[in-house]
Amino acid sequence: MTDTDPRDLGLCPDRLERIDAWMRRYVDEGKLAGLSVHFARRGKTGFARAHGKADIARDRRFDTETIVRIYSMTKPLTSVAVMMLYEEGRFQLDDPLSRFLPDFAEMRVAVGGNRVKLETVPALRPITIRDLLTHTSGLTYGFMEATLVDALYRVHGIDFQTSEHSLADLVARVAKQPLLAQPGAEWNYSVATDVLGHLVAVVSGLPFSEFLRERVLKPLGMHDTDFFVAEDKRERFAANYAFDRTGQLKVYDDSEGSRFLSPRPVTSGGGGLTGTAPDYLRFCRFILNRGELDGVRLLGRKTVELMIANHLPGDMAAMGQPRFSESAYTGIGFGLGFSVMLDPAKAQIVGTPGEVAWGGLASTSFWIDPAEDLAVVLFAQLIPSSALPIRRELRVLTYAALVD
Repeated sequence: MTDTDPRDLGLCPDRLERIDAWMRRYVDEGKLAGLSVHFARRGKTGFARAHGKADIARDRRFDTETIVRIYSMTKPLTSVAVMMLYEEGRFQLDDPLSRFLPDFAEMRVAVGGNRVKLETVPALRPITIRDLLTHTSGLTYGFMEATLVDALYRVHGIDFQTSEHSLADLVARVAKQPLLAQPGAEWNYSVATDVLGHLVAVVSGLPFSEFLRERVLKPLGMHDTDFFVAEDKRERFAANYAFDRTGQLKVYDDSEGSRFLSPRPVTSGGGGLTGTAPDYLRFCRFILNRGELDGVRLLGRKTVELMIANHLPGDMAAMGQPRFSESAYTGIGFGLGFSVMLDPAKAQIVGTPGEVAWGGLASTSFWIDPAEDLAVVLFAQLIPSSALPIRRELRVLTYAALVD
């Protein structure tokens, strides 16, 4: 609950209760162990509710301070770290990545062949920092299991979530693999943001995790967000679930014994953070405020405006056939760390041109709508994020509550 009268924020109290009923229904039907929804409008929290269990076996309640794995919602925070260095004049967005990471100097692109012999050609141009921010670098993810290049990532142990190797070592392994496409030619979700985390470390001279904590998380007051859950916060850490073959919830990653309970050799800028919904709502408000929150400015307003603009020639669907994304492709573009709504009619979902968003593997998501001065955070713990249509349903319910 909040102390703010929703009507003062242009929200209908009765329609907000539809969101509450929707949340309860998913828990009561056994489709989600628990979930929370937070959103802010005009600088104030207009809705903050949680239902269900954070851990069914231990009968722990899912509440507004529950800590979850945010996975790919780490990416926008890493992108902010990159842009902070950009503002310091450390590089330009069209600089070749190899200026800082020489291993990427002579990249090749896969064009055919088989597992025995992969056919490649030289990259037509270098990978740029902007390519990494927009997922147009030609890199990929091994878990997609769709291409020969994906297979090479698996063969060489390129997994920023589970590896026991260092961030620098994994990025060096990435540089040795061929690209999936020519730089700038296609939109492909990838380890690009993990590479950006290493770039932050190289340019700043600080370990990436230290830079993110000291320069981004702490200044924004995101005190429950980190690459691992501290011992004194473990009672608030949720279990992560998946559906078994009968459609029943089963534990995917226990809240006790999870790899997220201790620091790891690799800190994943693409998907390594845990945190709370109120913390992430603070990040969303920081973006809404064009780089400032509660008197703390991390980015200039023009830099944020550049980040939330579409940097693709059109939508993601026009740049090849994306194999996986935390967003729809049609009517949706991509900025520097966020998806960007271009055309709600083409995307076939209610929304506003210019809103930015992203989500995480375990059914977390957020969106920020500057035109409506609105930010929404949805937290659950169910893998994969495509298992239930909760993101799209929440968008409809939320926009239906706007009545001003």
